[in-house]
Amino acid sequence: MKLGILLCDHVQEQLQGEFGDYPQMFRELLHQVDRTLEIEIFEVIAGQFPTDIDQCDAYITSGSRWGVTDGLPWVEKLSEFIRQLYLAKKGFVGICFGHQLIAQALGGEVTKSDKGWGIGIAFSDIIKQKSWMEPLQPTLDLVVSHQDQISRLPQDSQVLLSNSFCPYAMVQVGEHFLGIQGHPEFSRSYSLALMNSRKDRIPADVIDNGAATLKQQTDDLIATRWILKFLEQTIRSNNQD
Repeated sequence: MKLGILLCDHVQEQLQGEFGDYPQMFRELLHQVDRTLEIEIFEVIAGQFPTDIDQCDAYITSGSRWGVTDGLPWVEKLSEFIRQLYLAKKGFVGICFGHQLIAQALGGEVTKSDKGWGIGIAFSDIIKQKSWMEPLQPTLDLVVSHQDQISRLPQDSQVLLSNSFCPYAMVQVGEHFLGIQGHPEFSRSYSLALMNSRKDRIPADVIDNGAATLKQQTDDLIATRWILKFLEQTIRSNNQD
């Protein structure tokens, strides 16, 4: 499978020495699950997009410090690309910002949460089981880092994962789109460094509570297996059409 990573941000420069950049995080995570994956990075934040939607078999969009409602030109162009993928029934997975952009691009709504920042590990329950959720388990715990979240789902959506802070923690839209609010590519140590770098905007008690959750394990590899199985299923479906 050739997988396109639509890059929507970079790791803060002062953190790159220890943690690398997002392309490295995604490559390391994905290759832990499937060494045969061919990965191509498209820096959409700098205007670099695939020349054709069939340039890759499927796509994943990274997180971003920017919001889907900020009105930035590259976000608008990415929204249009996502709509093209949806109409073509191309496999797509949105992570955090990408998860929210699915909703925004397809007629849903994204707003800033009145609960504030969601940071640390989110402990979520599986609401609806799917065949590609292998290995199957009743919960999925992932690092999160967000203020915005989906407040209204687009049409043809199914909620698959939910928690008290973010009811729409994972959603499937149609048969070929999957959105995940959590970050399987984030390590717990990077999560801690990221929240500490934002002490000027995140209340101290929220950081303390978020940091306390990082003592728990995450399901990053399980989430990645699910993502790849989902995308493999969409590719098989397209090949049968």
